[in-house]
Amino acid sequence: MSSLLVLRHGQSLWNVEERWQGRADIPLSDEGVRQASQAAETLGSFELIASSHLERARHTASIIAEHLGIGPVEVDERLQETHVGPWEGLTRMEIEERWPGYLQERRKPEGFESDEEILDRMTGAFLDLGGRCANGTALIVSHSGVIRTLRHLLNVDNPRLPNLGGSWFHVLADGTIQAGEVVSVIEHPTSPESL
Repeated sequence: MSSLLVLRHGQSLWNVEERWQGRADIPLSDEGVRQASQAAETLGSFELIASSHLERARHTASIIAEHLGIGPVEVDERLQETHVGPWEGLTRMEIEERWPGYLQERRKPEGFESDEEILDRMTGAFLDLGGRCANGTALIVSHSGVIRTLRHLLNVDNPRLPNLGGSWFHVLADGTIQAGEVVSVIEHPTSPESL
């Protein structure tokens, strides 16, 4: 069995504005850089560190890898965020105005990546990375949407994830994936706006 700690990246500029990022390549904010450095202080050792190719995840992973002396960061496009179609760049309020009830009912507009596509690409990435650190651990820096989708599809609790929050996933010898504990590796203010 391999264990993968899959974390959401540090705060991005669009996280500050509460915009849906999807695959838009938005950089970390200064706070996001600070969060990644803070996370690096609390994390242990890993056999490897991998990341989505999107800058906010890649930058977070590189800060952590440099601090831990592990690297280089392995970039895998399969770890990227959900393609959110016409919702990219919109706030929750703008989405609710244009697609009333969709968010609450977990409905998606045309052009939004399906759960099955997310499961397929993320499982493939997890199996490949898990196979490379058999019986060990890897750190993966990815995105909230894909982490939460996997947890949803694996029928486990699926809370909102703060920046540098995430989930353990376990790659079993039979090629299946199990979701483990939800974690947050840094302290966060308790206000909803901080998420």
